[in-house]
Amino acid sequence: MITKNQVKYIQSLGQKKWRDAEQVFIAEGPKLVNELLIAENCKIVQVYALEEWMDNTNANVEITEIKSDELQKISQLITPNQVLAIAKKIEWAGEPVVRGNISLVLDGIQDPGNMGTIIRLADWFGVKNIFCSMDCVDEYNPKVIQASMGSITRARVEYTDLSSWLKNNNEMCIYATVLNGRDITKMEKITEGIIVIGNESKGISEEIVKLSNVQITIPGNGKAESLNAAVATGIILSHLV
Repeated sequence: MITKNQVKYIQSLGQKKWRDAEQVFIAEGPKLVNELLIAENCKIVQVYALEEWMDNTNANVEITEIKSDELQKISQLITPNQVLAIAKKIEWAGEPVVRGNISLVLDGIQDPGNMGTIIRLADWFGVKNIFCSMDCVDEYNPKVIQASMGSITRARVEYTDLSSWLKNNNEMCIYATVLNGRDITKMEKITEGIIVIGNESKGISEEIVKLSNVQITIPGNGKAESLNAAVATGIILSHLV
């Protein structure tokens, strides 16, 4: 059973200001919640679940059994899926290590689905760090969390002033994705560097492009104006990493 105050509180976590105030986020669905339960850097503080999920878990957390209609009230999904968890924001040890690694830089990525998919792609290709401009969508947006499918606990996301950050890391090779750059299909694999992905419609800001060492592009034969940011990230990482 869930109270009206609990419903109101959980619904409020769909908004960034309340997530920031409480330092928590929402995760939904068996696969995602199970991923968070085994993550060492994520602490789940409360679970609301249907009986069918409870029958298939041995989770050592506080669980409130609820009915389908109650899950519908607190869910951020169009079709709720068995379980909703409230977790503390992820804690990372130490500073992110840039030297000797490949990092992603996201300039103005605002679509939650793109952000979550990029986080998942980074995890798949072993990219540990993602540095975001301050106008990127919040990594704890429920849609970002869902699209990341648990990779949020393995790919570290930081928000910063990109111009200053890139200037401070200019000893690294900075690759900016643009429409007229070097053909990535003809480039060698890299083991160190910073790959910049731009806004879904505007691309990378001119200021950030000027800070790059190498401008790269994905060759195409059709007439599409541009590629989806997450799709582009996947193609670039598959060729360069």
